[in-house]
Amino acid sequence: MPSRFASLMMHSMVFRLLFGFVLPLFLQSSSVLSNPLVLGLQSTSSGLPNPSGLRVGFYRYTCPNAEAIVRDEMTKIISQVPSLAGPLLRMHFHDCFVNGCDGSILLNSLGGLPSEKEAIPNLSLRGFGTIDRVKAKLEQACPGVVSCADILALVARDVVVLTKGPHWDVPTGRRDGRRSVKQDALDNLPPPFFDAGRNLYQFFIPKGLDAKDQVVLLGGHTLGTSHCSSFADRLHNFNGTMMPDPSLDRRYVPRLKSKCSNPGDTTTLVEMDPGSFRTFDASYYKHVAKGRSLFTSDQTLMNDPSARAYVQRQAAVADAGAYPAEFFADFAASMVKMGGMQVLTGAQGEVRRHCAFVN
Repeated sequence: MPSRFASLMMHSMVFRLLFGFVLPLFLQSSSVLSNPLVLGLQSTSSGLPNPSGLRVGFYRYTCPNAEAIVRDEMTKIISQVPSLAGPLLRMHFHDCFVNGCDGSILLNSLGGLPSEKEAIPNLSLRGFGTIDRVKAKLEQACPGVVSCADILALVARDVVVLTKGPHWDVPTGRRDGRRSVKQDALDNLPPPFFDAGRNLYQFFIPKGLDAKDQVVLLGGHTLGTSHCSSFADRLHNFNGTMMPDPSLDRRYVPRLKSKCSNPGDTTTLVEMDPGSFRTFDASYYKHVAKGRSLFTSDQTLMNDPSARAYVQRQAAVADAGAYPAEFFADFAASMVKMGGMQVLTGAQGEVRRHCAFVN
């Protein structure tokens, strides 16, 4: 595996997609989430964390309709372009994993210095225009008040809700960063071709996330699509063997190869959760349990006993067609936890007038 990371350019298109989802109305109240279930995986937190400097209702007096404005715009947008839900959720992940949730993913390159947008993992992100549209509405109502970083967090929640997933209260009060560097994204985003254990210790734990957060957040792959190039090595030349990854279901390989016949295909899209890729549910875990996950980062969750138990438990819920209460509560909790990573608050950073440019 280390040799793959060293040869980044050879695997540039593989790097594209760790977090890809698509996303709903309030099917579950936040009160349900106040009593998290006991889990097979041990978490370093309990309940919904309240990161320092962030609080639910931060804009209650300065922009009281902020969340309603975001929700109304996202309802219109997702009803017209449902395929944007996955990339918009993924955008929040990619922002938070690179120097914290500070809206740096939104900044354009400046003066010949490439920003995070130009990094290989972010080239397939879409929805920047959506964020600009929401920001413009907020600026009309409350000029200079709501940060772009908070917009990303609220949009991520709303697209989950708009695809029949859980609702959660989003702590707000983030400020926007002024730094956005391409290399930072390359250094901080967990690649889909690393195994789950390596990603956990190299990317999740150093940021304050744990094994439970990892298996839960990867469940967001229930939404969206992936380019063939993001998992081509698992189909055509796993670890230089010129053979498929043996952990892939042998019956599934021909189906994937029929869609991704060319290892260099950078345009064809494949559903990450076939048959349910526009609905936020627990069905993705069924594919992981059956050896049908697209990514090494996800499939190797099955190598850890605790993660495997969680995957199998959620897969059983999905197979039974039952309401995924445990997964929904866990996902909401992990999203709040991730959304509090390395945030700027108070007098730190700024509130951008336009999300693509510093003030």
